[in-house]
Amino acid sequence: MAPVEVLAAEENVDFRIHVENQTRARDDVSRKQLRLYQLYSRTSGKHIQVLGRRISARGEDGDKYAQLLVETDTFGSQVRIKGKETEFYLCMNRKGKLVGKPDGTSKECVFIEKVLENNYTALMSAKYSGWYVGFTKKGRPRKGPKTRENQQDVHFMKRYPKGQAELQKPFKYTTVTKRSRRIRPTHPG
Repeated sequence: MAPVEVLAAEENVDFRIHVENQTRARDDVSRKQLRLYQLYSRTSGKHIQVLGRRISARGEDGDKYAQLLVETDTFGSQVRIKGKETEFYLCMNRKGKLVGKPDGTSKECVFIEKVLENNYTALMSAKYSGWYVGFTKKGRPRKGPKTRENQQDVHFMKRYPKGQAELQKPFKYTTVTKRSRRIRPTHPG
């Protein structure tokens, strides 16, 4: 009976703290997911580009430098973003400057993906809480300390590169029951 009383006492548990802690923790158990898409900047009207060590938001739709490989490897929404063409990672240094690095293992290259109420996505640095990936109207990177979640400068939309949308269909699965019959391919002849 004692465990039931304990559960009754903690009925109003807030799981946000647990989710926050799990999001920050590294997860070596889950399978890494790799997705290819472009990030459209709401302010510049162009796409984020990883041009080696330089980062900009001046990429046209389908531009080879605007194609980003986004790795998720944790519970929650921690991501690493790598330019498909240059293989450099999008990172934020201690001054809040967006830079490209060839090795994305440091915490500076991990971002927490936040889907906002307006359905745009914001990318907050996992190392420097409250600092976001943001760009000016001309596509220049903004420094992390000068960004806020509610600014248009940090709002992005995920888009598939031109001609890639049909390659990235969601995973389809089939439910097999005792009543379902296996369909065998018919061989002519």
